[in-house]
Amino acid sequence: MAKLFGFKLPSAGGSDKNKNVVSPVPSNDEDKSDFYISSGFYGQYVDIEGVYKNEQDLVRRYREMCLHPEADSAIEDIVNEAIVSDLNDSPVEIELSNLPGSDKLKDAIREEFKYIKQLMNFDKKSHEIFRTWYIDGRVYYHKVIDLKKPEDGLQEIRYIDPLKIKLVRKQEKLGPNYQSPVYTDQLNQTKMFEAPKLEEYYVYSPNATTKNSGNVMLPNRGDQKSVQIAKDAITYVTSGLVDRNKQTVLSYLHKAIKALNQLRMVEDSLVIYRLSRAPERRIFYIDVGNLPKIKAEQYLRDVMNRYRNKLVYNADTGEIRDDRKYMAMLEDFWLPRREGGRGTEITTLPGGQNLGELTDIEYFQSKLYKSLNVPSSRMDSQGGFNLGRSSEILRDELKFTKFVGRLRKRFSQIFLDMLKTQLILKNIITPDDWDHLEEHIQFDYLYDNHFSDLKENELLNEQLGVLAAMEPYMGRYFSTAYVRSKILKQTEEEIKEIDSQIDQEIEDGVLPDPASMMDPETGMPLDPLASQSMMGAPVNGQEVNGSATEVKMPKGGEI
Repeated sequence: MAKLFGFKLPSAGGSDKNKNVVSPVPSNDEDKSDFYISSGFYGQYVDIEGVYKNEQDLVRRYREMCLHPEADSAIEDIVNEAIVSDLNDSPVEIELSNLPGSDKLKDAIREEFKYIKQLMNFDKKSHEIFRTWYIDGRVYYHKVIDLKKPEDGLQEIRYIDPLKIKLVRKQEKLGPNYQSPVYTDQLNQTKMFEAPKLEEYYVYSPNATTKNSGNVMLPNRGDQKSVQIAKDAITYVTSGLVDRNKQTVLSYLHKAIKALNQLRMVEDSLVIYRLSRAPERRIFYIDVGNLPKIKAEQYLRDVMNRYRNKLVYNADTGEIRDDRKYMAMLEDFWLPRREGGRGTEITTLPGGQNLGELTDIEYFQSKLYKSLNVPSSRMDSQGGFNLGRSSEILRDELKFTKFVGRLRKRFSQIFLDMLKTQLILKNIITPDDWDHLEEHIQFDYLYDNHFSDLKENELLNEQLGVLAAMEPYMGRYFSTAYVRSKILKQTEEEIKEIDSQIDQEIEDGVLPDPASMMDPETGMPLDPLASQSMMGAPVNGQEVNGSATEVKMPKGGEI
């Protein structure tokens, strides 16, 4: 790896980690499925369906799709939901409440995360970064460091076009003495073989541009100087969608390729039909008698030129002129008729009917939105924004909210990879520490879609209503544990956490102690107001003007 341009992070636990755990199967990380083992920079294969031949063609198709208004509108809905721009707050913040560690470690992680966002200029370019990742289905960043002072951490973060970089896996050649993957030693014990090592690196070609050859885009093979970059020096995050048959990473736009093409064809055919059938046209039947064919055709042309009207309006100059030498498809029909017919006749061809029908267009638009997981109700620009009860919220909006949440979680891998590199280079943590801390690091994105919150609040109100109705039966037919697990849907971990928080708040004086509010003799709860008024008062007397007076109790028979 010393020959490569970049750097290599130390492995977790050293080189002897899991030495005895060997498998011939490569890593199951879906991000590693997009690679070529071949020596060439561009790996190609035959695509029978004709959709794409390599990854470069696939990315170009995705970028062409986003230029259409319908697809762009759906993409903007997704990006605007995922990345919320605010004047004061950052679109994303790091959440370390579940991170096991000291406050000093958490503060250091927060500072490094802010530094990474500054290098990416994420607060200003968050919309463009997320949109690029969503459209291409992948994103590459080169983490630039000072090789002489790696302890200073990241110096720059540079975006790399996916058309110019490719992950390569190079397998070590097996020696001539390699025989069997499984062998038996002298003690008749079966040993696992050592799998051949794979050398992984990225191949970057700065001149991997394309040139036009007619209507075909071809890679530019001239001056193809590629550079090998170490795997740890590149941040590579995909959409998570993979074509397992072709081992290619896909974008979320891939499902919309067919729907978008169908919508375009239907719209084009509708325009052609309306232009050709909108006006009424006439059919002239010209009686040519017994004239020969050549003279009949000449006579027909003379009559057509004599009565033909071809007025053309020039929008540039505002002139109206007669262009009789041009014939359009919207003009009248002139047909010859032999002797014995009905003579010269003029009939009218009616225009097309139902030209205002748009049902098929709306169907394919809805299909396009569904293929992109966007609610079809958002197509209607006149639709209002509902913030009412959860019963009034469409299920599609809730599904869309969950989809955006999955996109955010996948996109957050960019921050995790850069944060890992930064923390390890600055010796804040070790690779072993990162393996334990990674799963506890979360990212908090700004929200402006509160459909899920409304749903949770509505469910909580319903649960509290059921709880209030069950309160008279508590202790007789229902236990507290049953109510908390079945009605409030609290797990065992949540119950333990809530109980510990309540005990701590009682100890701190935030909440009153329930034991002090109970009558020690009867065990019944006391009235808070009554208990406060009786505190410090004598049992058999009442205080009047600062002195206690005896209260005479009635004797038997006096009442």
